[in-house]
Amino acid sequence: MKKLFRYLRPYSGYAVISPLLMIGEVTADLCLPFLMSYIVDYGILETGLSDIAGSGFAEWFMRLIWGGGYTQLHIVGTFGVLMLLITLVGGVFGTLCAYTAAKAAQGFGNDLRRDAYSRVMSLSIEQTDRFTTGSLVTRMTNDIAMIVDFIEMLLRMFVRSPMFFVGGTVMLLLLEVRFGVVLLCSLPVLLLSLALVLRRAIPMYAVVQKRLDRVNTVVQENVTGARVVKAYVCEDYESGRFEAANGALRDVNYRVLRLMAVIPPVLTVVQNLSVIAVILIGGNRVASGIDGMTVGTVMAAVTYVTQVVSSIMMVTMMFQSISRAAASAKRVTEVLETHPVILGGKENAPVAPVAISMRGVGFRYPGTNGDPILRDVSLEVKKGETLAIIGATGCGKTTLVNLIPRFYDATEGSILIDGVNIRDYDLGTLRKKIGYVMQKSRLFSDTVANNLRWGDPNANSEQLRHAAEVAQAHEFISRMPDGYDNYVAEKGASLSGGQKQRLSIARALVRRPEILILDDSTSALDLATESKLRRALREALRETTVILIAQRIASVKEADRIAVMENGTVIACAPHEELMKTCPTYVEICNSQLRAGEEKGGAAV
Repeated sequence: MKKLFRYLRPYSGYAVISPLLMIGEVTADLCLPFLMSYIVDYGILETGLSDIAGSGFAEWFMRLIWGGGYTQLHIVGTFGVLMLLITLVGGVFGTLCAYTAAKAAQGFGNDLRRDAYSRVMSLSIEQTDRFTTGSLVTRMTNDIAMIVDFIEMLLRMFVRSPMFFVGGTVMLLLLEVRFGVVLLCSLPVLLLSLALVLRRAIPMYAVVQKRLDRVNTVVQENVTGARVVKAYVCEDYESGRFEAANGALRDVNYRVLRLMAVIPPVLTVVQNLSVIAVILIGGNRVASGIDGMTVGTVMAAVTYVTQVVSSIMMVTMMFQSISRAAASAKRVTEVLETHPVILGGKENAPVAPVAISMRGVGFRYPGTNGDPILRDVSLEVKKGETLAIIGATGCGKTTLVNLIPRFYDATEGSILIDGVNIRDYDLGTLRKKIGYVMQKSRLFSDTVANNLRWGDPNANSEQLRHAAEVAQAHEFISRMPDGYDNYVAEKGASLSGGQKQRLSIARALVRRPEILILDDSTSALDLATESKLRRALREALRETTVILIAQRIASVKEADRIAVMENGTVIACAPHEELMKTCPTYVEICNSQLRAGEEKGGAAV
């Protein structure tokens, strides 16, 4: 928790003023029982001001206001108005305290959330996979909200509770020292009860947050994969998964709440017993007329005892908040202290021609065993060349191109762009050279134009239109009600698969990349549209190095070279005609697709 307090420094003014204002509010609250005792003793019971010890202030104040001629009604009215004014002043202090505490806490939360989000965005894919999406969402939302609530309570209750405890005890002892015996008997019982309960409850809050992670993960998976769930009629199965996660969260919350539920009854019983004890002690002394004990004094003592015991209840709430905030702070700190494993170098703008060179590249996913995904991959892609990659599903095609923008780092060998190892590039510079169109098209809930401007935030309308025309997307965009200003639904739900793929390609083209990676990004297009797209790309990207992953021979046969992958390595790399003569695997792929096409045509006939 201490590591996070640095986020409070910009709001140190509010953080200092808030406790001072709380002191004013508590001081006002502590004055009220004393003033009430004057009203009861001197106004209601008609006891003369000079007849009771300790009445000097009351008598001086009444003479200051009324002179010598005043009645019991004047006493009630005067001290009643004084109590009202003190209450109003305390209310002003309390309101300002709440405002300044909220300003400090919410500013703290805003800065912490911003830095946590920035750190999450800087992490590599393997690190976000390790945290899981559900956990990161919980840490960014619920955990930080817990810490913000704690900071606000810290600036208010951490002053209010001790002041009520200390101030109430002092005022009680000033009324009658013997009343201190009541506190000496009640406080050990309260503190022992709190210690026993909190000792068991505090460790459970970390478990609560982990169970909440699981609930968020299940929800996130089912919301993003809703179509798959419905297509396979697995609603009941997924509901069962959610029920299990939600039930586990409920059960641990029940255990915590059952423990915390012990405290209020104990406090209530101790508080009422303490009040009874004060009344017995004070009542006997009033009846005996000992030491000038009055009914008003007993009433004030009862109020102060209640305030002291209530301050213990506030302390209980504080400990509960501390324990939850400590568990949340540990989880948020884990994110903030996780340093990206993929760091950029200092190379910014190499002058050499654009080219990609892979030398003995090998890779296995972090934390996995067995055979590597890639092994001894060596390729050269020249400036302006189109290299196609083809192979069976799971042979490592997507994994290989993921290494180029450093989504992951190769575990063996090296990858060079422009003759410079990609590890030496600044990450931003490296990725701005690359336009990446992934297998799964991801669009955002925004206008078509703003989705395309992810490629270049400064792109004008003409550049957007040109990119869309090359990607064969301009025609269907023009048919939309608002054209390029048409709003795209969340995850592109308002578009077909082919439309989403074409918009994703246009987004990459807006960047005017030096390297364009198309990872099976035309699978949803018909052959005619794909053919138009390939021709437009060749004309528009004469100087661009293109890496194309595809499953269909028709998609790759016009590439300058075709790399055939098998079992994580490149077994051949040559133009289509040469591969048909020298690579049995490639010939087998061609023949299988030809047979599949003939069977499909025969069935259609």
